[in-house]
Amino acid sequence: MNDIRIIGPFAQMITMNGLPSKGPVSDDELEIIHRGGLAIKHDRVFKVGKFRDLRKEHASAPCIETEQDTVALPGFIDPHTHICYAGSRANDYAMRIAGKSYLEIAQDGGGIWQTVRQVRAARPKNLLEGILTRAESMLRNGVTTSEVKSGYGLTPESELKMLETVKLANKCSAVDLVPTCLAAHITPKDFDGDSGAYLEFMAQTLFTRLKAEKLSNRVDIFIEEGAFKAAEAISYLQRAKENGFELTVHGDQFTTSGSRVAIEVGAVSVDHLEASKPQEIEALARSRVTATVLPGASLGLGMQFAPARKLLDAGCALAIGSDWNPGSAPMGDLLVQASILGASEKLSNAETFAGITCRSAKALNLVDRGTLAENYLADLVGFPTNDYREILYHQGMLKPNLVLKKGNKVY
Repeated sequence: MNDIRIIGPFAQMITMNGLPSKGPVSDDELEIIHRGGLAIKHDRVFKVGKFRDLRKEHASAPCIETEQDTVALPGFIDPHTHICYAGSRANDYAMRIAGKSYLEIAQDGGGIWQTVRQVRAARPKNLLEGILTRAESMLRNGVTTSEVKSGYGLTPESELKMLETVKLANKCSAVDLVPTCLAAHITPKDFDGDSGAYLEFMAQTLFTRLKAEKLSNRVDIFIEEGAFKAAEAISYLQRAKENGFELTVHGDQFTTSGSRVAIEVGAVSVDHLEASKPQEIEALARSRVTATVLPGASLGLGMQFAPARKLLDAGCALAIGSDWNPGSAPMGDLLVQASILGASEKLSNAETFAGITCRSAKALNLVDRGTLAENYLADLVGFPTNDYREILYHQGMLKPNLVLKKGNKVY
């Protein structure tokens, strides 16, 4: 038993254990352990309970004692980011706040294509430095697992460059980085063919290599005007599924159809949903697809939030991601965004925290994190307060004073 370590005491431990995987959640349903602690064995939670009982049971175990009143939650999980990029799109933002639309900016040479040019020109070393800097910022804000998409290369070589860099960054960062292939972001302007031919070309050239080199087990596509149509997306995603990839979809951001595709192909999640109407919401609630909302994109684009309250009330599993990217969501602070979304959409503390812990784990099909419970990864974030309600009350400005990753203190 000498490989067990104890951490605590915590004024409150919000374990997120035992919550429903779908639908509304009240704060009364939260499991709160007062003066709690964790026994950690290797990288896993060995036992959760009262700190004094754990100390007594494991008297010889080394102990990390918290220095002040601290509230502990599972480490946050960001299920949707684009933190592998180069350059800036401040010019896009300036045009947007001056009144130009997302599509108008893209037609003027900005948008995704601008970042594509910058990523293609970037050295892998520079991409790596960018990912690690952003991952460190995430860690300081309590995020211990983050998805990372490609999608700014749009040639086989550049997409592989991005995913190889994400793989290397994962080895260098304390944050677990989950790679997703978004080669189907848009059809590049320099591709000689239509969008269907582009998808066929990328599927032929990328899918085998992604598996062989273990660069990604997830495939994504952007279904929208100016990106890809529903019918061609279904064909591409079905092919990816046949090759053993998990699926996710950028859907219902400006127009609907993406959520229908996600349901039809059995995607793990559909992300955005700002344009979803009652028909889409009800269909998602009947499905097993996690609804991932991205308040950072709404803030960056100055548009409405996804209908999070309606999604929950209909019975959906709701996850919350930052969508951190250089164009529409440059802020990157998951807790700030989730707090603002919660205030706007009238989400309970429990619903917001579930959206960035246990339900965001579901959006990435990760079954070993998002909850402080036995045999889960010992990923934990602590805040300097004795009342968990203070965290969202300060809308992300109350910063963590402790972050554990796989049982090790990393911040």
